[in-house]
Amino acid sequence: MSVGIVGYGANLPRHRIKVEEIAKVWGADAPSYKKGLELREKSVPAPDQDVITLSVEAARNALLRAKGVNPQDLGAIYIGSESHPYAVKPSGTVVGEAIGAFPSCHVADFEFACKAGSEAMFVVYGLVKAGLVKYGLAIGADTSQGAPGDALEYSAAAGAAAYIIGSQDLVATIDDTYSFTTDTPDFWRREYQHYPQHAGRFTGEPAYFRTVLGASEALLKKSGMKPKDFQYAVFHQPNGKFPMRAGKMLGFSREQIETGWLVPTLGNTYSGASPLGLTAILDVAKPGDKIFMCSYGSGAGSDAFIYTVTDRIREVQGLAAKTRDMLDKNVIYLQYGEYAKFRRKILKAE
Repeated sequence: MSVGIVGYGANLPRHRIKVEEIAKVWGADAPSYKKGLELREKSVPAPDQDVITLSVEAARNALLRAKGVNPQDLGAIYIGSESHPYAVKPSGTVVGEAIGAFPSCHVADFEFACKAGSEAMFVVYGLVKAGLVKYGLAIGADTSQGAPGDALEYSAAAGAAAYIIGSQDLVATIDDTYSFTTDTPDFWRREYQHYPQHAGRFTGEPAYFRTVLGASEALLKKSGMKPKDFQYAVFHQPNGKFPMRAGKMLGFSREQIETGWLVPTLGNTYSGASPLGLTAILDVAKPGDKIFMCSYGSGAGSDAFIYTVTDRIREVQGLAAKTRDMLDKNVIYLQYGEYAKFRRKILKAE
């Protein structure tokens, strides 16, 4: 039985802030972020946007593309995020209610730093393949945090990607998958802390690159495929430099990566990063195209997937807003004070 993507959707905030605007407040060198890390600007959630609202809109777009799928046929809804609005209350119940999926549905919120979205995709894929559910909804979404003046503030962004996974009317098959996990503490946030901490350069080596390459090389070996066999590739995008470097080390070209490489103008959407890159690829992919995807989550782990696009892709691409259109059109730029207000870095006195 073939299992894969039946419908997909994305949702991005309209607001942005440029790296120069952040740098001028903290006296930092903006060109180093633009050139060294290939970051120009990032998305900023509005005061009324959070993981739940972004997930609802992404899920609705996925349902538009999953023509004929009744929300009540969704046997599972899993939302992967490290910025769920509630510490004790699931995000998935609100999303399920909003899209009309209840009452017969299994719901859970997932966390694994930035790979919680691909984690949800992996679990739904397994449930469908096992025949336990007909369809499942997997979402990767975040409104990520960066402390004022910290390096993370230049990249921490917001966005959501949603996937309906099933075994009928597929737009892309999931051909193979592989997960690679170690205890590598490169990034963390303790209970009651608003902002995360990170281990600086340690987040590159041995964390990101060992893990992404470990999962990717293992999946290529398992599948018997080589980078040249793929039309597209997408990797987790904490900045613009890391995914390009990882791809090059594996043997992928810049051209294979660029379509799903959203981070220079979107920022790092954490759990949404590689799933959002995949939506941008599916927006333009052709039947028969092969796609390689590898996520990354600090702590540390990666989920790698191989997809093959089907003939049905042409029917669904125009049924909902495309990711690049949401990224590039109708953008509203913020000054740092507005951004700080939006992200509740400064609060009005009561």
